[in-house]
Amino acid sequence: MGLFKRNPFGHILFLKKWLIRIAGVMTHKRYRGFNELKIEGSDILRSLPDKNVLFVSNHQTYFADVVAMFHVFNASLKGRDDNIKNVGYLWNPKLNLYYVAAKETMKSGFLPKVLAYAGSVSIERTWRANGEDVNRQVKMSDISNIGIALNDGWVITFPQGTTRPWKPIRKGTAHIIKRYKPIVVPIVIDGFRRSFDRKGLRIKKKGILQSMEIKEPLEIDYDNESVDEIIEKIEYAIEQHPSFLKVIPQEELEAMEKLNEKRKWEY
Repeated sequence: MGLFKRNPFGHILFLKKWLIRIAGVMTHKRYRGFNELKIEGSDILRSLPDKNVLFVSNHQTYFADVVAMFHVFNASLKGRDDNIKNVGYLWNPKLNLYYVAAKETMKSGFLPKVLAYAGSVSIERTWRANGEDVNRQVKMSDISNIGIALNDGWVITFPQGTTRPWKPIRKGTAHIIKRYKPIVVPIVIDGFRRSFDRKGLRIKKKGILQSMEIKEPLEIDYDNESVDEIIEKIEYAIEQHPSFLKVIPQEELEAMEKLNEKRKWEY
């Protein structure tokens, strides 16, 4: 790799590699030390092609979720089975790994800007900006950038577009799937909301068992399935379909609702 070789977004790969190495070493204990991360299905990652793979996941914090995925993905590709022991797996990280994030979030401070360089595909949210509800048209350049990232490698997206649970899947995700026809791999995470603050930068509580389940790719008929059918598949796959609410104890639902109300005031 040339010293100044760049990816399709103009990021210098040598610099990106070192940012991932440093960030990985700094965050490793957040998932194996202060807290523990239970991983299931990481062997699935080794069977995937090197590009045009879209990971869809529920979302609990701005940054801790995706950083954990960087750890798990790279560990699996280096032969680890459902564990992130020995952070040496980040010495040669997967550099064509991207994640979709709100542009305003990635510009909110020095650390987010560093994390953005490490792999963000930044988009403008059409439904919210600066803490206010908005109604904007989708920017075709944002869709094109996600397509560029898929053509180059793997892309992680959080199709609910929020860290609050049980919110609907954004239709844009289904449109991207129908347009670019990627392999779609669902991921279900838990425990991050309890162990980190909403931004995922500060450890809120130690000794929490976090979990990440990587599921088999979805079977999708890209040409014949409707947007709504694809959305429903994703909702079930990432366990965010309304039917899942029926199996959650009432006291837990009430606690989640109180937490959501508190966050509306804090952010």
